[in-house]
Order: sequence, then C-alpha cells, then structure tokens
Amino acid sequence: MSETKKLLVLPGDGIGPEVMREVAKVVQWLQAARGLKLDIAEELVGGASLAKHGVPIRDEVIALAKEADAVLFGSVGDPAWAHVGFDRRPEVAILRLRSELELFANLRPAKVFDALIDASTLKPDVVRGLDIMIVRETVGGIYFGEPRGIETLPDGSRRGVNTEVYTTGEIERVARVAFDLARVRRNRVTSIEKCNVMESGLLWKEVVTDLRQRVYPDVELTHMLADNCAMQLVRNPLQFDVLVTGNLFGDLLSDLAAMLTGSLGMLPSATLGAEQADGKRHALYEPIHGSAPDIAGKGIANPLAQILSFAMLLRYSFDREADAVLIETAVSNVLASGLRTADIMSEGMARVGTSVMGDAVVKELGKLAG
Repeated sequence: MSETKKLLVLPGDGIGPEVMREVAKVVQWLQAARGLKLDIAEELVGGASLAKHGVPIRDEVIALAKEADAVLFGSVGDPAWAHVGFDRRPEVAILRLRSELELFANLRPAKVFDALIDASTLKPDVVRGLDIMIVRETVGGIYFGEPRGIETLPDGSRRGVNTEVYTTGEIERVARVAFDLARVRRNRVTSIEKCNVMESGLLWKEVVTDLRQRVYPDVELTHMLADNCAMQLVRNPLQFDVLVTGNLFGDLLSDLAAMLTGSLGMLPSATLGAEQADGKRHALYEPIHGSAPDIAGKGIANPLAQILSFAMLLRYSFDREADAVLIETAVSNVLASGLRTADIMSEGMARVGTSVMGDAVVKELGKLAG
C-alpha cells in the first residue's frame, strides 16, 4: 500500500486552469490504475486570488504549501491587474512561494522529442537526442544581493545598483543538487560562472571544485565561462548533461536552452528546497510558459508542459520514477502519432485542442500499462 501524499494544486490565471484540468485526468488514471494515493487541496493564486481575496496569495495558502509534499503550479499573470502596485501584482504569488518555502534550486530540463525535432531552429543533427538539465540557483545572486536600488547623485544624474553576492553555503547546496542529479543521469556536471572577471564567480568555482573533491569524486566536473557556455549550447549542446549556475546566468542560459527544443510550450520545471531532517523537501512544479491571456478560454492551449511538470513531481517528490517515465513515454508517443496543439502545429499533422490532447495522453497511458 503506497503512502498517501499531500498535493497542493494552484492553477492560477489564464490558461493555467485549462491545462491543469488535463493533469487531473492523468491523476485520476494513476489513482485507478497505478495505486497513487493523494490528498489534494486546490487554491486560488495570482489574479484569481486578487479578484476574490484582494491579494495575490493568502497566508493560508502559504501554510498549505508548507504542509504539502509538493505544489503543482499553473501560471500567474493577468493584464486586468496591470494597474495594481508592485507588491500586489499577480506574480507576487510565485515569488512568495519561492521565498517562504526557501526553494533555491530550479531544475529546468531541455529535451528534444524526436517528433518535434524540426521545430528547433537548429539543424536536426545538432539537437537530435538532446537531454540536458540546467540547475539554477534562485534565491541569491544579483537578484537579491544588497545594496540595491536607484539613487540620485549630487550632480542630478542617477545610478542603479545591484550586487552579486554568494556565500559558501548557498553555492554548495545548489551544487549538491546538481551532483546528485548527475549521478542518476550521465554523471557529468558543468559549472558555469565568470571567474575571470568576478570574485563571486571565483568563489563559485572554488566551492564547487572543493565539494566535488570531498563528496562527489565519481562525478566528472568541468568549468565553463558563462559567455562560452552560451556559444557552446548553440554550437554543440549534446556535450552537456547537468549544468549548474547562479541566478543571473541561469535565467539567461535556461531560456536559451529551452529554445533549442523549438517550443517553450513543451517544457516543465521544478524548484526544490533543502532536504529536511525527516527526508522531506519543499518543492514546486510548473510549466515554463506563462498565463497566455490572449488564448485563455479558447481551449487551444498546449497542456503537455503542465503534464510533464507533474511527471517531474512524481519523480522528485513522490519517488515514483516508473510513473514519471510512463507519462513521459505517453507524451512522446502521442506526439509521434501526429497530434499537435496550435503552438507546435506543422504541415501534415493533426491539430487538436487542449482537452483532446489530454485525453490522448491518458489513452496512451492505458496502452502502455497493458
């Protein structure tokens, strides 16, 4: 008998509720066919929460997130709330969750499905078989360092200041995540920084090197400057397995890597906290696409990134690797059958809507399970 897990579902705004409904179909199938036991709570965040509660996320929702074994997040962002103050915009919901749950390690895979290889702007032989993982530190670095701000100088001109700051502990904890991931993948880590011009980069390199020597001598480690990494991702992305880097470089390089696959609408992500004494760790899973208000309510959104985010949740929070692989295989097979939502449509394929795509994944799960 499997242990019942607590799952908090936060559909959010725009297409969030639509694609989350397709995940619910997958959840129901797993409960019936694979014995998955879940205690599911669902709450409002973002613009949906602003409309009902006047805030992008309530303290009660934060408390539920802390109690949950995992959080499945949709998307936030609603132009109807463009007039509100900076501290009340819908995006505050995800920022508060990351901060209060101390979610410091963002895992963003970039994987090319064979059926979508022509969607990439790179030549097929450059990206065929691509399967990399970028581990980005998310609660430190230049986005959070002090001092920061905009000041007026004596001559009347202004100066903007942001500070790149990392400590040994902050670097080591995200590097551990990368090394642990590498051990269950292809056992290679590339650490990215700018040690040639930044002292914080030099510290990053030294800390990652020391950690590898002390704890992970079996994992191959290479170092690469961030600008060279950007070039190498386009030139020869298959050389990489796991990449680990700070907040700023991770922000840039993960978007670059995502576009190697040809579709932002296909990619999931996970953001993890530290492992606690009882073995539990806070974790939030979300697709990297936004709320897409221009297509919300039309039934044409691609639900696959949200479904694949749930697969990551099964793998990293619920220790159900077989179920995660089953979902990923089902998605791959559905794409190979020629079904496409509007964002990944190409000549000769069959265009379908959100609900039909979700139904197709569940049908394929049934076939795979025999």
